Amino acid sequence: MNLHLPAVTTLVMLASGCATLTPPDYRPYRAHLPRSIVVLPPLNETTDVNAPYVYLSTVTRPLAECGYYVFPVAAVDAFMKENGLPTAGEMQGVSLDKIRDVLGADAVLYVTIEGWGQKYRVVSSDTVVKARAHLVDVITGTTLWTGTAFAQQSSAAGQSDPIAMLITALFVQIVSSITDPAHDLVRDANGVMVFDQRRGFLMGSHHPRCDADTRGR
Repeated sequence: MNLHLPAVTTLVMLASGCATLTPPDYRPYRAHLPRSIVVLPPLNETTDVNAPYVYLSTVTRPLAECGYYVFPVAAVDAFMKENGLPTAGEMQGVSLDKIRDVLGADAVLYVTIEGWGQKYRVVSSDTVVKARAHLVDVITGTTLWTGTAFAQQSSAAGQSDPIAMLITALFVQIVSSITDPAHDLVRDANGVMVFDQRRGFLMGSHHPRCDADTRGR
């Protein structure tokens, strides 16, 4: 069931991880362009215990569409737990040599979730997702790419009537009790993170436009 809420979404990609947004250096990325990526379960700095798994469910598609083979995230999570690594912190602490030897991945995407979920005010609510990520080459340990994806949705956008705003906020709260409003936001944020024209991922070798990608030259 699709529920259309009177809200707007703001998506911002801060690939450099700082306010100045200096142009990224794609030379290391080009020198070690991976064919395959393993996304490890994210570190979670929020109080929402479901955030890492919702995030994982949305990250594979944009990476695959960008031309990379992405190891099945659920299988990686289960494999790590079966081998005595029950937490995301322990999984992210595995050596790159071990990841290369056991999984055979070319690169690892490390993610930390910094913001997730809704914040309620008197007559409105905001849904926010924020995650920072960095891509690391497993052979050299070189950081190939870093970025931060941010998405925000406000229930009060475009409204000035306090009664209408209150009704909308109550409706959003009811819907949020049975669905996770952050799911669609993080899906959009991951799309921006990967496909941003100036600061996103380079096209992977499985993408038909890989040879035509000129970013960072």
